[in-house]
Amino acid sequence: MPKPTPEPVLPHHVKDLALKVIAEDRFPMLGTVAGDQPRVRPISPLKSVGFTIYFASLRSYGKTGELIANPNVELAYMNSSHDQVRLTGTATEVTDRDTRQMLWDENALLRQFMGSLDNPELLIYQVQPERVRFMREWALQYHEVDV
Repeated sequence: MPKPTPEPVLPHHVKDLALKVIAEDRFPMLGTVAGDQPRVRPISPLKSVGFTIYFASLRSYGKTGELIANPNVELAYMNSSHDQVRLTGTATEVTDRDTRQMLWDENALLRQFMGSLDNPELLIYQVQPERVRFMREWALQYHEVDV
């Protein structure tokens, strides 16, 4: 079987390619740390603004305790073409009422499950990117993305 040849990646297209992967993956994997043990789980982001990602958690979830102890995270995205994005950053709780209201208003599923924006179990996090990398399927090489 011949080795696959990945499509070339032009440097000025890397950012747009990475944003496309993020837009296409509905359930990226969120990596956190519990003590010295990595933990990974799929999440359903509430919103992506460029490379800033918003997601919800419940106060009682294990990932919430992990984020409190160590807010450093990585999100891994993959589209149907198997292109990948790895977004490394810090997760911080969103406390700004206007931002929380905007996210609440835009997410019917969140409203259905949580009942109220003031539900004490509801936490909303923002991942501010520190590093973003894109890789084309079969390329075996990441391209740094300007954030």
